[in-house]
Amino acid sequence: MHSSETLSNKQPGSGIHPLRFLLWLMIVSITMMFAAFTSAYIVRRGEGNWLEYTLPNGLLVNTILIVASSATMQWAWFEARRDELKRVQIGLFATLALGLAFLVGQWNVWGELVRNKIFFGGVDANPSGSFLYVLTGVHAFHLVTGLVFVLVVLLKSLRFKVHSRNMMAITNGAIYWHFLGALWLYLYLFLLLNH
Repeated sequence: MHSSETLSNKQPGSGIHPLRFLLWLMIVSITMMFAAFTSAYIVRRGEGNWLEYTLPNGLLVNTILIVASSATMQWAWFEARRDELKRVQIGLFATLALGLAFLVGQWNVWGELVRNKIFFGGVDANPSGSFLYVLTGVHAFHLVTGLVFVLVVLLKSLRFKVHSRNMMAITNGAIYWHFLGALWLYLYLFLLLNH
């Protein structure tokens, strides 16, 4: 009798961890935001008064950096499953370094835009330049949040809290980091095709 009461009081699980659910909500909301930005880009471009200019070469360099950082993040995840903690830490350090290099690259891209007299706002601004600043700037902001995520996972790994029996943090970190990489690839290809 007691065992059947205990069984009947158990709540069925949803099958997804609350942190993973929040992560997916965040990814969906960011995706919707960038879909709106790129849709607005296409609509505004069709209205005229659109300055055509050559995209900075730094965007390609940043694309290579973010793809490489995605590879190091995935390597860290695989090593966590194998309980190779030192390699996990090396992979996470490499991901942080490549992510920071990406941000420096973005800063250089914006500097190149300014040198070419392509501004975000003001009387000399053109909508095409403003859109480029918004798309790359909002992505850079989210990349900073991704770097914080990676740093938290790295600190956990230094305290031996990332391993094959505790994969939640590194898996969430990898999902978000790969999403940011895929988002950048989308933005880069979008700009190449619609510029």
